Amino acid sequence: MARKTILTAAITGNLMTPEISPNLPVTPEQIARQALDAANAGAAIVHLHVRDPETTKGSMRLDLYSELFERIRAENKDVLLNLTTGEGGRFIPSDIDPKVAAEGSTLCVPEKRVAHVEALKPEICTLDFNTMWSGQASVINTPRNLEIMAGRIYNAGVTPEIEIFDSGDLHMVKDFVARGVLKTPLMVQMVLGVRFGAVANPATMAYLVSQLPEGTQWAAFGIGRNAFPMLAQAWLLGGHIRIGMEDTAHIAKGQYCESNAQLVTKAAGIIGDLGGDLASTDEARDILGISG
Repeated sequence: MARKTILTAAITGNLMTPEISPNLPVTPEQIARQALDAANAGAAIVHLHVRDPETTKGSMRLDLYSELFERIRAENKDVLLNLTTGEGGRFIPSDIDPKVAAEGSTLCVPEKRVAHVEALKPEICTLDFNTMWSGQASVINTPRNLEIMAGRIYNAGVTPEIEIFDSGDLHMVKDFVARGVLKTPLMVQMVLGVRFGAVANPATMAYLVSQLPEGTQWAAFGIGRNAFPMLAQAWLLGGHIRIGMEDTAHIAKGQYCESNAQLVTKAAGIIGDLGGDLASTDEARDILGISG
């Protein structure tokens, strides 16, 4: 049987803003609607953040996650839900004393970062291995905190999607595998094109793929203008794909995307034109070893 490609739709994220992407979903109702439409367009997985409806900024509130979860499951029992644990990792050093957090820092204990995962038990959640400068803040994921988060994720019966942003992240992932902290086969998502992270080009993606532990199910995506080129490159290298308004504001050069479903539809067309076929939710569960 020809290989099937899992498409993840990244619905809203935390760094994209309504100023950059005018049709970005913000409320749980808006995010749920776009997630459901993306699933109908071909996404087997929807990757979910929540946002404070008042400020539109990323949030960790369990009530928002619970509402989002319930709205999606009320209409679709099958699509795989992938909740972020990326919130709570940002630190902005103050100018006067860099060891003191400035306004906008969210860095918190690892237990808080996975509390919504333990409460809601989605099929998948992200586990970011990056420590880097990103946007206007540093992202800090220490080995100790990642080990605590990984343990709690596994204990909740959830599959971690390991997110790597550069080659050093992958070296730490392999150390976690060697120590038995992470279970194989892994599910890995490679993020390319973030400023000061891995460059979005074929050579970089090919190198990262060459270093993955044997049997890993992997996907890769690019940010902004690199979204669709890296989507095609991931398929060509044998991986799965991701697209969404978390990653790009445009459906084409100079044209804002109207919805996540529009991005998914274009991605499905690209994969079809290349000779590929998107995985259904049941097929994605089989590929990833996630029970229904």
